[in-house]
Amino acid sequence: MRVLLIDDHSLVRKGLEVMLQSRGVEIAASVDSGHEGIEKARQLNPDIILLDVQMPEMNGLETLARLRKEGIDIPVLMLTMSRDESDLQGALRNGAQGYLLKDMEPEDLVPALKSALNGDNVVAKELIGSLTRIVQGKTDADDARKPVTPVSDLTPREHEILCHIAEGQSNKVIARSLDITDGTVKLHVKSILRKLGVHSRVEAAVIAVENGLGRKKIR
Repeated sequence: MRVLLIDDHSLVRKGLEVMLQSRGVEIAASVDSGHEGIEKARQLNPDIILLDVQMPEMNGLETLARLRKEGIDIPVLMLTMSRDESDLQGALRNGAQGYLLKDMEPEDLVPALKSALNGDNVVAKELIGSLTRIVQGKTDADDARKPVTPVSDLTPREHEILCHIAEGQSNKVIARSLDITDGTVKLHVKSILRKLGVHSRVEAAVIAVENGLGRKKIR
């Protein structure tokens, strides 16, 4: 599998290169702009393209539209930090094979690439609700009256880890229970504390219990 990376952040590109190459994926090219990405796609004909959404000059959606307009039908997976429903809708409307988030588990990326190559549409699990609304012709405004809780912004994985935190479990125990590394748990915990606006696991656990997560009460 030969992958073309298009992302204006060099650190992200380098990290992706190392991670993908370590898993047997060939990097056809790695570029920092949509213009150069289109040129490389034309020249190198990679198997698949990983494309960022938020880029200067020509953003990812514009790059995708240009690729399709020029008859380049290489599968494209958007890889971005944007959870904006309009970005997801624009990507799918312009012919993207999928839409992934940069905070996804690294081990999930290659399987997603393979699924896209097999013709499957791949969308981050955190955005399935948005995808359903798009398919049903709904928008974010339809959900405007839904109650917002302190844990609303957490990803499904963060919800899961917060439940374990509420039960007083250590990073090591959580990692073993979820079959992920201690380091991955630590990163999720940092994200949880930041999103909840707290500084300790105890505070996070209290919020979790107050919002019906976890099974044990905090004392």
